[in-house]
Amino acid sequence: MATSTPVRHAWRALLALLIIVAVLGGINALGVYVFQKSSWTPELALDLQGGTQIVLQASSPDGVAPTQEQMDQAAAIIRQRVDASGVGEADITTQAGNQIVVQIPGQADDETRARIEASAQLQLRSVLFVDTPATSFIGEDGNQTPYPSPDPTLESTPTATPTDGSDMNWITPRLQAEFRAYDCADPANDPANEPKDQPLITCEADGTAKYILGPVELDGSAIDDASFGQNAQNGQWEVQLTFDADGTKQFATVSTRLFGLEAPRNQFAFVLDGDVISAPRMNAVITDGRPSISGSFTQDSARVLADQLKYGALPLSFEVVSSNTISATLGDQQLQIGLIAGLIGLALVALYSLITYRALGFVIIASLMAMAVITYLAICILAWRMGFRLSLAGVAGIIVSIGFTADSFIVYFERIRDELRDGKSITGAVEDGWDRAKRTIYISKSVNVLAAVVLYILADATVKGFAFTLGLTTVIDVLIFVVFTHPVMQLLARTRFFGNGHPLSGMDPEALGAVYRGRAQFRAPVAATAKGQAARRAGKSRGEAERRQTIAERKRAELASAGTGGEASTSSGSTKEGDH
Repeated sequence: MATSTPVRHAWRALLALLIIVAVLGGINALGVYVFQKSSWTPELALDLQGGTQIVLQASSPDGVAPTQEQMDQAAAIIRQRVDASGVGEADITTQAGNQIVVQIPGQADDETRARIEASAQLQLRSVLFVDTPATSFIGEDGNQTPYPSPDPTLESTPTATPTDGSDMNWITPRLQAEFRAYDCADPANDPANEPKDQPLITCEADGTAKYILGPVELDGSAIDDASFGQNAQNGQWEVQLTFDADGTKQFATVSTRLFGLEAPRNQFAFVLDGDVISAPRMNAVITDGRPSISGSFTQDSARVLADQLKYGALPLSFEVVSSNTISATLGDQQLQIGLIAGLIGLALVALYSLITYRALGFVIIASLMAMAVITYLAICILAWRMGFRLSLAGVAGIIVSIGFTADSFIVYFERIRDELRDGKSITGAVEDGWDRAKRTIYISKSVNVLAAVVLYILADATVKGFAFTLGLTTVIDVLIFVVFTHPVMQLLARTRFFGNGHPLSGMDPEALGAVYRGRAQFRAPVAATAKGQAARRAGKSRGEAERRQTIAERKRAELASAGTGGEASTSSGSTKEGDH
């Protein structure tokens, strides 16, 4: 006899689950043993494992205290730097009006420290040369050949003293060789700390172009303001700058020089943190100190550029006040309390499941174990690939997800029991119960995911861990239901223990009140001669069925019972009349 379709479907689903677990385990194994950047234990956040604390203090040349807006913008830039280094769950705050406190989980490496401590002053440099970010050329054999490392014997001093920032004498043979071999994607190339009085090799922030720039001719302290808006004549979005008095004079000199040059030497690059964020052409001589940058801007891109230039315009510099290692703010004790709370939650769910659903409770326990394995592997991989670190808020999200998962089991199993009460077979009840339950489960899980996404976007950084783990476990919960829980139920329904409705299976039709053939059509009462346990079980089943009836079903049952009684009385009366 060929295996039924539900059984084949169940085995395929379970095989798919094994493949998913194997793939996740294999990916993390590659990270551990091949790339040596992953681990078999999740990375912990600052509140659980401690880390590094760096305190930066802002100062201004004129001695005026920075505003809170300036400090918030500086903190936002530093957060972008930390995120770019791959560090997750960092805590960056302002304090005392002029200090920024950066707390990083674990030990910060030298590169991360340099990113945080480096100045973020905006630089304005003339463009000498621009090209694609290629680091190779097509050789004589037709293949891509990487440019060689610069020969140290190449001349690095200009043959003639450059007269201004656009003088091509800045480009020496050594600089040209370095430019060809320069890789924009190599994190070792950090142009942010290069000397201001020397030419600079750098790239667009998005890596689409590579530049040789002249020395710094203006810096961000010369910009009084930066804003964005639409051009009144053509409606295009643009960014407007306002220079101070000294900046106005210097920019007038630069614009006069660049306006008469050919591309790309007529471009002026705005460099923030060593990356070119904009390199517009000089289309006019600007002497009023109010240039505007136009191009293919959208409202969002114009806003971003204006914010970057406005931050660069802040006359702030930072000095490191302290840099030390801090202990865990919550420590191992709090982590243990969180894990104990999770275990208690799991134990209570398991106990409730076994009491209420008997042997079906083991299906719930097995599903939670499968969910725990996938969640654990996913968190390990995310720590490697995305820098995710598990905070106490994240642990809370995982614990809360246990309750949400238990709700789904209740919906599914109660649907199956409802189908059994309608008089269906156990295999039919499993299939029909799943068809009815999955719609409810999908809707409820969609609401949970939506709530997690909104919370992640709008909440403070300390709450993002909770939202992330809640959303992750919700998605995994749905996956487990589809590829594990329902397939296991399909297979168990065809075993003797569950298929025959053993009292300990949790799917005993009589114990559930399945004593009617259809709505308000009850089986005949147990004969008066029936005694013992069978009579008591039947009475219990009828009571359960009556409790499950709706008001309409009870009325129909009463009418049917009254009609049956009337017919019996009439029949009895006619018999007696005939005998008489």
